[in-house]
Amino acid sequence: MRLRRDAESVFGSAPESAALPFDFIVIGAGMAGVSVADALAGSARVALLESEAHPGYHSTGRSAAVFAPNYGSPAFTALTRASAHFLLAPPERFSSTPLLHRRGALYLAHAGQAAGLIAAVEQMRDNGAAVESLSPQAARALVPALRRDYVAAAAYERDVYDIDVEALFQGFIRRGRAAGVQLFTSARLGVPRWNHGAWHVPLGQQEIAGRVVINAAGAWADQVAGLFSVRPLGLQALRRSAAVIDAPPDAAGWPVVFDFDEQFYLKPDAGRLLISPADEEPVVPCDAYAEDLTIALAVDRVQNALDIDITRVHRSWAGLRTFARDRDPVIGYERTVPGFFWCAGHGGCGIQTSPALSQLAAALAQQRPIPDTVAAEGVTALAVDPERLRGS
Repeated sequence: MRLRRDAESVFGSAPESAALPFDFIVIGAGMAGVSVADALAGSARVALLESEAHPGYHSTGRSAAVFAPNYGSPAFTALTRASAHFLLAPPERFSSTPLLHRRGALYLAHAGQAAGLIAAVEQMRDNGAAVESLSPQAARALVPALRRDYVAAAAYERDVYDIDVEALFQGFIRRGRAAGVQLFTSARLGVPRWNHGAWHVPLGQQEIAGRVVINAAGAWADQVAGLFSVRPLGLQALRRSAAVIDAPPDAAGWPVVFDFDEQFYLKPDAGRLLISPADEEPVVPCDAYAEDLTIALAVDRVQNALDIDITRVHRSWAGLRTFARDRDPVIGYERTVPGFFWCAGHGGCGIQTSPALSQLAAALAQQRPIPDTVAAEGVTALAVDPERLRGS
């Protein structure tokens, strides 16, 4: 999926003066950067920089687009819960269409995985998830193509949704524009300098200035940090590949199907099936692409579990999911360099957590209390503080 390329007209063109006074300069216009810029804009002057010609080009435009409240680390699941109300009932005029559409999720286990799935279901229930154990027969009632000799145990989670990623992304863009966010695309950063309490950032023939830089550069966050003389945190970009294949006639109503050990997943997608081997291959940040062998692995795993004949891959792609070593988000000020704020390490959860994560980041960047809706889920500044990765 690629997002519409109308962000420039939505935000408006940036003025061409030699230096612009901003409170915050947000680097990276994926979902993280766009949502944080929006969250800040009501009370601050915000510039949003994107190195590509269009926002949302990398991970945001290549998401599997699933809201799964039990996916990710404890910090991410808490931020997902805190985002649910916004996504189910977005603010007035945020989006002309619903952001979520109920899909449900079916978790599968073969014989060697069954005990693990049973234990995981109990844990999910203890955490308040609406999940139920299913017999293999009940699982096949939901997905008739499942092979009888594959499924030894199964579970169904009701509150899993498809996310309209474009509607969410464009909603943040429109609201940011109304609050004055200024977008700079094809923004190639020169060497920034700290002077008189502000960062001065060269962008080709012009320069912008702001008192705080927010690093929302996704897979490139450590590289961006280096430009500001900030030591990297050891963030790791992992490639995740996907493909679209033909779907059986009854597949439109299927839930998302997850292998318990994340060997594959699949979901209905616009009359076809999106499949992935759920790969996590460490890579240098790049414009990721799917390798033929990885897609062949996805096809093989799906055909082992489902009685479907995959004869054609319509298209394939890959995106980058970036993790801190503890797989929690990284949100907070750098201690060693003034005016530098991390908003990175979103690890494949950045879209479903964007409403709450952006409000959390905006509060911490403005040194305000964490919003009640986020604090109520147990999220603390300490849990996401980049300093934890410094070993102190």
